Amino acid sequence: MRGMRISGAVGKWIISVMLFVSSGCVLAAQTDKVRSDDREYVPPQVGAPIAREPIFVYNNWSAYDELSDNIPLTERLTMKELDEILRLRKLGARFDYYTIDAFWFDPDGGYRTWRKPNWPSGPDAWIRKCRENGILPGLWFSTNTLVKINAAPEWRDSLTENKGAMSFFEGGFLSNFMETLQYWYDRGIRIYKFDFVDFGAATPATAKTMSAEEIHRRNETAFRDALKKFRARNADVVLVAFNGFGGDVESTADAFPFHNVVDLRWLEVFDSMYSGDPRPSDVPEMDFWRSTDIYSDHMVRRYEQSFVPLERIDSTGFMLGNTGTIYYRKTHAWKGAFILMMARGGWVNTVYGSLEFLSDDDARWMAKVQSLYLPLQANGRTKTFGGIPGDVKPYGFGSLDADGAVYVAMNPAQSIETIRLPRLSREEAAPAGGRIIFRDAGFEPVLAGDSIRLGPGEMAVIGFGKYADKKYELGVQEDVRIPRSIALLPAKFSESGKNAIRAEVIAPAAGDLRIVMQQRSAKDGSIMRSWKEGPPNGTNMGKVFVLTAVQGGKTLPVEINYDKVIWSGLSWAVGEVRHGELKPGVPVEIECRSGEEAGVNLDGRIFAVEY
Repeated sequence: MRGMRISGAVGKWIISVMLFVSSGCVLAAQTDKVRSDDREYVPPQVGAPIAREPIFVYNNWSAYDELSDNIPLTERLTMKELDEILRLRKLGARFDYYTIDAFWFDPDGGYRTWRKPNWPSGPDAWIRKCRENGILPGLWFSTNTLVKINAAPEWRDSLTENKGAMSFFEGGFLSNFMETLQYWYDRGIRIYKFDFVDFGAATPATAKTMSAEEIHRRNETAFRDALKKFRARNADVVLVAFNGFGGDVESTADAFPFHNVVDLRWLEVFDSMYSGDPRPSDVPEMDFWRSTDIYSDHMVRRYEQSFVPLERIDSTGFMLGNTGTIYYRKTHAWKGAFILMMARGGWVNTVYGSLEFLSDDDARWMAKVQSLYLPLQANGRTKTFGGIPGDVKPYGFGSLDADGAVYVAMNPAQSIETIRLPRLSREEAAPAGGRIIFRDAGFEPVLAGDSIRLGPGEMAVIGFGKYADKKYELGVQEDVRIPRSIALLPAKFSESGKNAIRAEVIAPAAGDLRIVMQQRSAKDGSIMRSWKEGPPNGTNMGKVFVLTAVQGGKTLPVEINYDKVIWSGLSWAVGEVRHGELKPGVPVEIECRSGEEAGVNLDGRIFAVEY
């Protein structure tokens, strides 16, 4: 969850060879009316998709934000977003579920009552309007941790010593919690989001006598067994796992395999496992939002490497809104993020945030992307190719069916690169005769057979077979501009004070100057993020990482896009000096500075770029 960092060991590393049922099986629609054969459905083995088809979920987090901002959840906001869902649906966009995220509950109600005065009449009007319009409602739970909720009487004999969480295998918490989930199912709730789980929770007496490993094992087993019974009783529920169920999601520079490993047995009960909220990756990009795209791409690849099928990974990579959780993004670069959410292959496609920012034309465009990708998700396959995003190597996602294939290619590097679009299956013809159906503005990608040439930080979508038809074209993302040329300039950086480096470079005859800084630990040289808290009291990262350029004694303006209060931290800075501010052929002094209190190492590079 945004704005709060939860840590702790999660699980044991399981290496397994997984056989799983792919989307070639017959899919049954998820509705609130469940046939008898659906109630008898049991996943045939670990990794088999529980959801019978791809679904679209709306979640209202980032339309409000009570962790890294102070925008409250209210019934009025909730109903307004429901009206927006219905508007978008009339224009062709698909939504199957509506999840209310964190803090809908009365702190003293044990998840049974709603917070007043924000919900004076409770949720009945919202549930009723959802169901009347064919939308299945859902709720967020903090699982066994006490986040803005107090322990109900039935939970108190399960509390830890610090009274911040409850044990699953001791006392009355788990049975009461599962009764609460059933209570909401009986009132119409069909999707449940579980966040902030703590499998290290134990009562004080048990914590003194039982090993941490045994406590963890017993908690996991107790909760997993309870969810199995819940699913058996309510076969049409959708269960999604968030923070605490495995994976290290704070940085794209973390070592792999995960320290907090993913226990694949969770796939027996969860439809999807999330891979981290949107945040900048540790890959520097002039466009801040492209770095967030790379973060979500990277984490999906890491979960895939942990043997989680792509269908079961929720990248959580698409959020709209004007709140701190999404760095006040509104809709900047939203089209590329929306395509990537679907291109990654997850079956739980979640749209977060403020839908009122989308125009009617935006809704029609969204529907067109859904009509392209939903059949590929349901009837085809998605595979990854290329390098690992955090390693700054070109990479992509490809989806295919019997009629053709759609590839998304990404170049995270500060250079023009060519990436091969490989065959995704032995049954697929070698990619040829394709068409670029979506790209960023600026650099025009060059498609040649099964390879594409991309500019620095560029994304492109390529269709082959029937998907090369003009009717699948999705346009140009005008609010992401990619340089038409880029060249590394000779510049030797040296220390110029505490946590500062300086270099001199000759201003180019044409183009702008791009400055790239990466922060590293002084202890081991690893990439290091600076955390300066979130809104409303956090520090703008433009004041923490400072890039300056001076020519002839005059300080030149440096344009940056990372000047935001970033709750998740940042490890880099990128800025550009426009050509009109420069005197070609005259030296420019560049300084990169970090506001970290402890000593850090800084790397710097300077490029000439032309748009």
